[in-house]
Amino acid sequence: MENRFDIAAITAENARRLAALVDDYDPVRGVGCCGERVRVTTPVRGLDSAFVPRAMLDDPKYAVASGEKQWSLLRCRYDFEFWCVTCVRIKPKTGYRLTPFVLNRAQRKVLAVLEDDRLASRPIRVIVLKARQWGCSTLIQNYMAWIQMCLRPNWSSLICCHNKDSAVNIRRLYTDLVRDYPADLWDGGEDGETRLAFKPFEGSTNVREIAGRGCRVAVTSSESQDAIRGYDIAMAHLSETAFWRDTPTQSPDDLIRSVCGSVALIPYSLVAMESTANGLGNYFYEEWQRAKCGESDKRPVFVPWFEVETNTLPLAVPAADFAASLTDSELNLWRLGCTLEQINWYREKARADRDIRKLHAEYPSNDVEAFGATNAGVFDQTDIDRLLKGCREPQRRCAVVGDRFFDRPGGELEIWEEPRRGGDYVAAVDIGGRSASSDWSVVAVMRRCNAFSDRHEVVAQWRGHVDHDILVDIARVIALYYNEALLVIESNTLETEANAGAGANGFILSRLADCYGNLYRRRCSDDGQPGGAWRIGFHTNRATKAALVNSLIRAVREHEYVENSADACYEFSVYRLDERGCYGAKRGYHDDMLMTRALALLAIYETPPHTAIPPLATLSRHLW
Repeated sequence: MENRFDIAAITAENARRLAALVDDYDPVRGVGCCGERVRVTTPVRGLDSAFVPRAMLDDPKYAVASGEKQWSLLRCRYDFEFWCVTCVRIKPKTGYRLTPFVLNRAQRKVLAVLEDDRLASRPIRVIVLKARQWGCSTLIQNYMAWIQMCLRPNWSSLICCHNKDSAVNIRRLYTDLVRDYPADLWDGGEDGETRLAFKPFEGSTNVREIAGRGCRVAVTSSESQDAIRGYDIAMAHLSETAFWRDTPTQSPDDLIRSVCGSVALIPYSLVAMESTANGLGNYFYEEWQRAKCGESDKRPVFVPWFEVETNTLPLAVPAADFAASLTDSELNLWRLGCTLEQINWYREKARADRDIRKLHAEYPSNDVEAFGATNAGVFDQTDIDRLLKGCREPQRRCAVVGDRFFDRPGGELEIWEEPRRGGDYVAAVDIGGRSASSDWSVVAVMRRCNAFSDRHEVVAQWRGHVDHDILVDIARVIALYYNEALLVIESNTLETEANAGAGANGFILSRLADCYGNLYRRRCSDDGQPGGAWRIGFHTNRATKAALVNSLIRAVREHEYVENSADACYEFSVYRLDERGCYGAKRGYHDDMLMTRALALLAIYETPPHTAIPPLATLSRHLW
């Protein structure tokens, strides 16, 4: 990067960048189009030659397509970009007259991913995180229409938007496409005689059919979820999924999973999910993170604001003067490859919008900025993303049976690091429910920072549903394995159950104290105030939970510990402070892993290191 005061170097580089943006894209001639292409002569008047997809030449019909109509019809089957400019008319963002659909640079970026899957005979799966106003929905809808009208008969689709108005606009796109479709490029459907039409299907208000193709198109919104369920589809376009409303009776997450699961894993099947960011802790955010890590079936595509061709503004002053006025944040945009004209557009946009976070959300420069700007949670997205980058697969997965660990795929115990000689550990327990539908019970082991590392680190985690007495025994076995770790239990559930019967501290906790000595204890008097008798476990109430969470916020912000579980990071992303001032997970999500991290860190901060560690040989390690 040039020195910010090297104005001559900046202006020279800006001229080079502007020249590189000159786009020699011509979908009629096939110049700048995606895929492998071959230059051929054409029978089309005024078009002596064109670059066409190689697959078109392998079609037996190519040798006999001597006429202009037959040749163009065949090319439409193989060349989506040619089909768009020839058969599709759209209303541009500026202006009212319908114009041929010529893909912009951002649309071609997404198309390259769609076509890569299609040409490789893979199921087409994509998730797009986007800046606003470049026609992502228009591209995906027309791509699906092209498959239905030119490639696959009886290939039904579903298009679901976040609200009814958007759904109506999508239906209008299909209606306009059929109305303005060139008659000489419609082959009459499967029977060769049916006129092109977009007609209601069996009286349904949500489903229409492309006449002659047997392709049904269901268009609806997430507000009408019942209209979607059970529909037989080969393609699904889920638009603005981050904004689908979550109500007490309807979950967008469940609906999206249901739709995606109903599309078969076969060539030409398609699931396209696209949205601008709307905070953390929703299905779109989680699926984006999974796609980034290569764990999802969808390929991630991010379109930043500066890849949108219209986001540029001519300079009102000489380039040298503008370059000299760049702020530090604008210099960062320069380092990303923006031109001065693009930065000028962004500067004017920022002046018009008093909320810079909204600007970052709608016109992000990277995905972290997009989600962080819209995050309404307790933890900063940048900090969560940093934690997430350090996550890794465990070395072992085990089942805990009695006093032994058995390596088992899908086992409840994940081990990222075996106990180290001289290592000092804390095992934290958050007690959940017994049934599969209840909160999880979690045991997390954290190693204190020492000569091995300058930060604390989560090294093991058990997560499951069991009876509470079995859970406490599992926690004891895990703590014993990790050099007789300090065992800290969030004791509210056990004490509540004990108070419903007999015993102030609970039979389970008392039995634990008889067989395990290194337990976290607190002082608590009979009237519930601290300072009295010692009791086992950490009791959470409104005051202590605030201290617990604030301690964790600091640890995450200051990078004081290493996280290895990506699932725990997702819990950070859905953690909220509600209007009543209470901390908790977003409805439908959990915070069990998060609480074990908070408990472990608080115990580390409050208690001295456990120096009286028995030799490893005395722990009967061979049992494990």
